[in-house]
Amino acid sequence: MQKIDVLLNRFELHKAQLSTALGQAMTTASDFGDLYLQTSTHTTLSLENGDVKATTFDRKHGFGLRVVQGERTAFAHSSRSDDVSLREASAIVRAATAAGGSTQPIVVACYAAPSRYDSPDHDASTDTEAQVRLLRQLEKIARASDERVDQVFTTLTNTCEEVLVLRSDGRLCADIRPMAMLGLTVVVREGARSERASSTVGGRRDPSSFDEAALESLARSVIECAVVNLGAQSITGGEMTVVIGPGWPGVLLHEAVGHGLESDQTRRGASVFSNRVGERVAAPGVTVVDDGTIAHARGALSVDDEGNPSRHNVLIEDGILRGYMHDELNARLMGVAATGNGRRESYAHLPKPRMTTTFMQQGALHAEEIIGSVKKGLYVADMQGGQVDTISGNFVFATAKAFLIEAGKLTHPVKGATIIGNGPKAIMNISKIGRDFAFDPGRGVCTKAGQSVPVGVGQPTLKITGLTVGGSA
Repeated sequence: MQKIDVLLNRFELHKAQLSTALGQAMTTASDFGDLYLQTSTHTTLSLENGDVKATTFDRKHGFGLRVVQGERTAFAHSSRSDDVSLREASAIVRAATAAGGSTQPIVVACYAAPSRYDSPDHDASTDTEAQVRLLRQLEKIARASDERVDQVFTTLTNTCEEVLVLRSDGRLCADIRPMAMLGLTVVVREGARSERASSTVGGRRDPSSFDEAALESLARSVIECAVVNLGAQSITGGEMTVVIGPGWPGVLLHEAVGHGLESDQTRRGASVFSNRVGERVAAPGVTVVDDGTIAHARGALSVDDEGNPSRHNVLIEDGILRGYMHDELNARLMGVAATGNGRRESYAHLPKPRMTTTFMQQGALHAEEIIGSVKKGLYVADMQGGQVDTISGNFVFATAKAFLIEAGKLTHPVKGATIIGNGPKAIMNISKIGRDFAFDPGRGVCTKAGQSVPVGVGQPTLKITGLTVGGSA
């Protein structure tokens, strides 16, 4: 209730205005609708070798008004949230539906969702001097970690998003979402050879949450990746067994499996997982979850962008497909309940079913046992970006840090390797699952249909047979 009142004051609106705007856009022929109001501020501070190189500030403010009938959607948005703009949007949306029937009255009932993160600290979010000190401390730690560090680039991004959602069932809810990300890029040199590596850490927190331990962990992981690649060799490609490490490499699961479980794809038959609920789609022991309730996680949401509370959704259980990720539209068309996965980049975008934090649960084996079971293969410790065709399930990923496995041991590092495979086949070919589960450090950004949203991934060490490794030799 308190958040709702705060944001109503921020938008200089009251409940009756929201109710009137949405109610006049809807008729008794409408299936549902919503009014989404948003204010967000985004700042970025970048340093290069200790010097401030760039600062940016961006602010979004506005609303989106949507009414749905069957598969048809009428939508209007504006960067102004005054009463006149709301009424104009209502008239446009009502006209676009071309439907008769009387106006649908909206009786507002405030809803307080469980909070998954603290409201941002305004002082910590705007203290530029403290943020510069933080970035310079990160550089100091990085340079002290290895004498081969030649260049250091640091970045801090800070976002605060304030959202009000009124649904046609009367539910009115508010969410205030912080987000901070700390980025580090280093260039290391040894003789004539140089390598660059980058990473970020973050989540739904304030910049002040980055303590000394977080800085040291980030610096250590980035420098280790760059130094390893100084000695990396090319690899001859071909089909082989691949062991994929814990944490961020779960991005492969996100791309190769997760997108195919979003219901806008499955409903249209545009996914290899369409119409397969109750069937085996993965190896025994494979359980995949999408969870928006994990406190402070980058993909956490108290409510999604349609006013539904986030949930812990089991998608695949012990290899059996249990369900999909739904927004309101696709859930209604498929005759099921929404799962808290309705997400949009901003008020100017329509919501779509999107992942939050998607991960595979751990098994019982030590990573050393898994690696030791491979005569010859590839161990992927860190992953770069990738892409997937949701219709075929085919994917390709580039590795950031990888090692050849020979006779059950990690030998020399390799560079330029890509992982090529098919998502449904790959999860059926998971033969060993580790007990070393980890979430990524908070670096995921998912882009779909031109919209970007923050997400999280996670997994334990996995052994997958029959993948194709593209080499540079």
